[in-house]
Amino acid sequence: MEIMKLYYLMTLFVSIISPFVVLAINPITSKPTTSSSKSSIINPNNLPAEALLSVSHYRKTCPDAEAIIHRRMRAWINKDPTLAPAIIRLHFHDCAVRGCDASVLLNHKGSERAALSSKTLRGFREINDIKSVLEKKCPKTVSCADILAAAARDATIFAGGPFWEVPFGRKDGRVSLAKEAELVPQGRENTKGLIKFFEARGLNMLDLVVLSGAHTIGRSACHAFQHRLGKTPDPSLNVTLLNVVRKKCKTGYSLVDLDATTPKKFDTMYYSNLMNKKGLLSTDQQLYSDQITSPFVSALATQPNLFESQFAVSMIKLGNVQVKTRPRDKGEIRVNCYFVNA
Repeated sequence: MEIMKLYYLMTLFVSIISPFVVLAINPITSKPTTSSSKSSIINPNNLPAEALLSVSHYRKTCPDAEAIIHRRMRAWINKDPTLAPAIIRLHFHDCAVRGCDASVLLNHKGSERAALSSKTLRGFREINDIKSVLEKKCPKTVSCADILAAAARDATIFAGGPFWEVPFGRKDGRVSLAKEAELVPQGRENTKGLIKFFEARGLNMLDLVVLSGAHTIGRSACHAFQHRLGKTPDPSLNVTLLNVVRKKCKTGYSLVDLDATTPKKFDTMYYSNLMNKKGLLSTDQQLYSDQITSPFVSALATQPNLFESQFAVSMIKLGNVQVKTRPRDKGEIRVNCYFVNA
């Protein structure tokens, strides 16, 4: 058992530091290369798409981009604090379908936004508002995908979570299909299915558990967990919470806090709740019920610094999923986040 715990903690540590260690190795000498090494011109089409992202992408073309996004997000969240978890969720839904390309924002018949699974998504107006401000300052420069990635980071900060540097350079996608949006996890999947979904997007088991920790804030519509409240309720659901939730769920679209203990605080109580059968979604509760992921839950529940550090790492990884940065990716910089350019 101690060996298993050591293995998981080593996995946590490696996952935390690895995204920040970028060292080129000469495959022949096995020695690090230096900036003075001679090399041929690299075709960007041959590089991994995420390798073309950079935190300094807008330094010359739109130096105020991040500041503008930050100010607008602060204004929106001051008016409505529930927008913080909504924006984080919107970013996840965007990256989960066709990668982080703002395809979820496109507003046309048959788009992801029109899918039944997208019915409770929010934040579209706020992201497009930021886009309109940036278009006046830096026309046709900042992509909607980059705006959403930065907005999710800022939403986390305003909710009391960690800061991380957002690498920029994503282009906006031109395709958005409702049928693909229906594949995004809806709260009833098993852990094995979730792991497979994440791995298909370059994310691992630890990312699954850590990103699920975003449920430390925000609310869920009752239809996502009503199957746990029937005449024969889910035995993995705390009885006291069961009775409270039954009273709150007057309709399938009634909203209930995902974290029943500290719903407005970005903390590790989400994980402690899972250890006490207080996970609202079955997908959340199974993270502790399943012995494959439960060691991560136990570790994160008692180590808030570890959670915040790893949350930042996993959000960076999420924001890098299938980004469109290369010429062959055929992305664009939309003028309006709701529509592809003419």
